[in-house]
Amino acid sequence: MIIIVYISVALIAVAFTILVVYLSRVLNSLQGTMDNVAKTLEGLEKQMQGITLETTELLHKTNVLAEDIQEKSERLNSVVHAVEDVGSSIQQFNRSVRKVTTSVASNLEDNQERISQIVQWGNVAIDLWEKWKSKKETKDII
Repeated sequence: MIIIVYISVALIAVAFTILVVYLSRVLNSLQGTMDNVAKTLEGLEKQMQGITLETTELLHKTNVLAEDIQEKSERLNSVVHAVEDVGSSIQQFNRSVRKVTTSVASNLEDNQERISQIVQWGNVAIDLWEKWKSKKETKDII
């Protein structure tokens, strides 16, 4: 019976040795994996710092651009107001021109008979002047 205990203890010792060997291999492999993870995380941390710096710069540029757009928008508002004023002035000018045109047309209709008489008297005056001129030239030739 003592032999069975010795064999059992030897078997337990061999099993424990095998277990320790496999556990040491697993732990060594796990140590390598953990080292790779640590290196990857260090690289990731450096990249994140770079991304953070670039994001900060981008945010700063975006703020500057937003301020520039705001300033230009305010300037453009003054241009829009000026254009609105020009449009109002043109509308008032058009109204004035319409009033004058209406007034002239109304006066023309009212004085149409007088105008035709003036045109007739003008034609008579031109005819008399041409006759007088032609008589004078015929006298000068003789």
